[in-house]
Amino acid sequence: MTTYQGSVRQVLRWPVKSLRGEEVEQARLDGRGMAGDRAYALIDERENHGGKRLTVRQRAEMLHWRSGYDGGYDDASTPTLTAPDGTAWKWDDPGLAAALAESLGVPLRLHAADGQQDRGPTVLVTTEASRAALEEELGGPVDLRRFRPNLHLDLDAPAFAEEGWAAGTVLSAGEVELAVTGEEAGPCIRCAVPSWDPDGRERWPALQKWLIQEHENKFGVIMRVTRPGTVRRDDPVAAAGAAPYEEGPVSRGPV
Repeated sequence: MTTYQGSVRQVLRWPVKSLRGEEVEQARLDGRGMAGDRAYALIDERENHGGKRLTVRQRAEMLHWRSGYDGGYDDASTPTLTAPDGTAWKWDDPGLAAALAESLGVPLRLHAADGQQDRGPTVLVTTEASRAALEEELGGPVDLRRFRPNLHLDLDAPAFAEEGWAAGTVLSAGEVELAVTGEEAGPCIRCAVPSWDPDGRERWPALQKWLIQEHENKFGVIMRVTRPGTVRRDDPVAAAGAAPYEEGPVSRGPV
């Protein structure tokens, strides 16, 4: 059995799907994944778009907006959205939908339904070793926010070890336990969203091409909560039962 040790480096929450989110000191993890994470969404009201959730894939300008919970999160909380010009809008403000529609150029409506994750009530975990190694491979800075994780760990595992974490891997973080179990769990196959910088200003296609070429398009691992509780920055972490990591060829950087 392979066991790794470390600590929680960052706790991140993304209240509104595809908008920028917030880094927090602590968060509740339970059957929803991270409570309050992607609990709100914008619904595309354009003809022939079928009322689907609007994402960065359709409008990168969504990253110009930031969302967060003023004063922390509880089950009665609603997010505050901050516009590109710095104007703060409460979720229940009657003018918010129109302001978003004008900013994004899309007719839309607001939608609240606790737990909007694409892969169900899951938690996305990344490690600093892998982020730093990817930065070295690409020869330039790689902002963690591109990958929109919930927990970012300092772990004594080799870089990219989590690419091989299979069913049965268990991660404890403070009082919380997560596992690679159930549908849509395991190494995270990335879409094109990380190729956008976290503020939606420009795209870096080489990032996704590199992930596809060198890492089977994986970054991070999707897990489910098996013991609920609160996770805090600097909580101790242990990962047990992870598949043994096999060192591959050394990558020399993109051509």
